[in-house]
Amino acid sequence: MKIAILGTRGIPNYHGGFEQFAESLSEYLIDKNHEVTVYNSHMHPFKEHTWKGVNIIHQYDPEYKIGTAGQFIYDLNCIRHSRKQNFDIILQLGYTSSSIWNKFFDKRVTIVTNMDGLEWKRSKYNKSTQQFLKYAEKLAIKYSNFIVADSIGIKSYLDDKYNIESEYIAYGAKLFEIPEEDKISKYNVRSGEYNMLIARLEPENNVEVILDGVSQSKTITDFLVVGKHETKFGNYLKDKYKNHSSIKFLGGIYNQNDLDNLRYFSNLYFHGHSVGGTNPSLLEAMGSKAFIIAHNNIFNKSILKENAFYFKSDTDIIELLRLDKKNFMEKVDCNFLEISNHFSSNYINSKYENYLEKCFQLKQLSST
Repeated sequence: MKIAILGTRGIPNYHGGFEQFAESLSEYLIDKNHEVTVYNSHMHPFKEHTWKGVNIIHQYDPEYKIGTAGQFIYDLNCIRHSRKQNFDIILQLGYTSSSIWNKFFDKRVTIVTNMDGLEWKRSKYNKSTQQFLKYAEKLAIKYSNFIVADSIGIKSYLDDKYNIESEYIAYGAKLFEIPEEDKISKYNVRSGEYNMLIARLEPENNVEVILDGVSQSKTITDFLVVGKHETKFGNYLKDKYKNHSSIKFLGGIYNQNDLDNLRYFSNLYFHGHSVGGTNPSLLEAMGSKAFIIAHNNIFNKSILKENAFYFKSDTDIIELLRLDKKNFMEKVDCNFLEISNHFSSNYINSKYENYLEKCFQLKQLSST
């Protein structure tokens, strides 16, 4: 099939979960002899026109000039370009800034949309933006031929609200099986002697709740914060905790081997995401044998079950910081086995391939 992936900043990944997923899936589909195209922002540092056999289409993205509004223009540019390419399938990752343009898709193409999380619940948005996102969600449902939900909770919400039958496919992660302790030395930490989190520095990821607990605990154990911090909220956090020498903002790290080693050798790994579906970074943490402390919500608990500890407040964090990974290796091993059995990259990518082929066939039948 001739497949396009829209809705990301581009590949290889220098940004986040959708980009990591697009990178993994596109590489897999190429190996299965599909023709794959990924749309990249013109601001993406990778400037070549192919990556591991994947066609890369660079489109103008004015977000760097005008902020979030630029995403709408970037999405429109991608959709307009896609109309001339005779794709069989377009896999659209997310809907927040693209749904108002979805009516412009080539009607002959099969449109499959991964809805991501409940975007209108994100606390970083004001009420008017949240209302728009609810409207955008409806448009995405209306103009997509098929819908993917990345968690059971999202699937239940979509199916009940819109009376549809969405397809549940989570994200995948690779198993990390060759740890190298020397890889973490560049971050000035030693095995088992630091805690950490990896997240976009946004309110709904509970970074502030976690760091409030860390600062109030008076712990001297290093706490690594991995994620882009050159943002308004990132600057606020850096200023708030500037007097806490144990809290170290490392910025974004995109070397997957470094990330896997940091997670593997950490004592506690905190996952604060609260409004998305199945978060790729959570699965990666499970696959790299991190000992996970997660925000208490349906999305995280449906994946981790009893194999993690959960928090809701900074008070919880203070208590949980007393835990030692060495005493809970059974939970760590159970999470690793869960990735191996149900969330490995190859397994998830094969489910996507099968579903995309099914969608294409159903669309062809409905058109005859």
